[in-house]
Amino acid sequence: MDEPSVLIVGAGTFGTSTAYHLSHQMADPSQITIVDRWAPMAPLSEKQAAAVDTNRIIRTDYESSMYCNLANEAIHPWFWNMAVQGHFHKTGWTVLDEKHGEFGDKVRRTFVDRGGDYTRDVDVDELKRYEVLKDLNGNAAMGKGYFNPEAGWCDAERATMSFLRVATDKGVNRVTSEVSELILDVDDHRVTGVRTSNGQVYTADKIVLATGAWTSALLLPLEDKLLIPEKGRIERQITAVGRLSAYYTLSEHETQSIMDSKMPVVVIGGQVDIIPPSQQKRTLKINDLQTEVVHTVPTSSGSKITAPPQMGQARVPEQLRRESETVMCKAMPHFTSTHTPSRWRICFDAVTPSEDWLLCRHPHPSLRNLVLATGGSFHSYKFLPIAGKYVAKVLKGESCGDEKDRAWKWKDETERSSGGGLEFGKSGKRSSASRKELKFDNDERAML
Repeated sequence: MDEPSVLIVGAGTFGTSTAYHLSHQMADPSQITIVDRWAPMAPLSEKQAAAVDTNRIIRTDYESSMYCNLANEAIHPWFWNMAVQGHFHKTGWTVLDEKHGEFGDKVRRTFVDRGGDYTRDVDVDELKRYEVLKDLNGNAAMGKGYFNPEAGWCDAERATMSFLRVATDKGVNRVTSEVSELILDVDDHRVTGVRTSNGQVYTADKIVLATGAWTSALLLPLEDKLLIPEKGRIERQITAVGRLSAYYTLSEHETQSIMDSKMPVVVIGGQVDIIPPSQQKRTLKINDLQTEVVHTVPTSSGSKITAPPQMGQARVPEQLRRESETVMCKAMPHFTSTHTPSRWRICFDAVTPSEDWLLCRHPHPSLRNLVLATGGSFHSYKFLPIAGKYVAKVLKGESCGDEKDRAWKWKDETERSSGGGLEFGKSGKRSSASRKELKFDNDERAML
């Protein structure tokens, strides 16, 4: 029996991983095509995918036993897979819970339940020995802390490129172009392919939509054409959410000093996480965990969806920067008062209500060959080495296991908020009501 051809839209975490795993599973990898708008060697500043950044945190720490097991499955390739191992920096990570937070206790309980807890307690005084955090004692919102030596961070841009290169070396076709349209065959009840912005058409038997925060914008025309009611649309499953990151370029001396001190990734619960630099890039990154934004777009059909703004993620409104600086200053006042970010970024990702993945076939009968691989919810890059294995199962119509199938399915109204994918557990879950509407000075908004 001939293998079905596969078209993957999006070369982020899920798309790249899918191409990698299919290239090892299919007899003819040339039957696989992956389309992404950014060329592999384009400047980092031009790339907007959540999977392409200076760094991403790699850890196994979850309250959920399912995600803890998945993260442990994924972390071994970060050490041993030749495609990605050189991009992982095992610095460990330290989490200071919010004052009454339970994340650390529950994570360590999950570690014990699965056979071993290699973490240890950490107090504020221990963290104050790092120059970046020397005034941490002024932060009254902190609770208990712990250190996990097996965690760290990776160069996400280079790791993603390296992982995809394995797939293309095996014969996968990579196309650099922006997908402007999904092509629907109404009579045959299937998506036949995509049309790109330059008019080129790519077709396949099966389509994987791994488009993250851009998913609603791509599916909207099909939802309108098929008269899908609001409750059955993708916007009910995922929301395009943006978070702010500040990047500080350090001197060679500052970078080496931080590296010599063996500073880990540090999470100050509910406020920020801090990723240390390397000599290759000399960038210290602070992620604001409090400030989240959405960009609501009115459409020509009268619907509203969330999608990243068209002007790019490096453009951060001044008011939003000031709000984020307040959060960062509260967490680490000395460092932020003596350093200025060299750049800012609003990183957008597709967030589900439960922060579980959305990994399933589209339920509409006319979209039966369309597989959704999205819902990274700001915590899924660590799964790059293994996520595609599960996408491949969905493509073949196989189960990922009862627990995973329930977690990753298209959910109805009563199921959407229940799940175990929460980035920082139930006590650290952010309310969607607190998200701010992203607006620009001249209120630039594009009708879709």
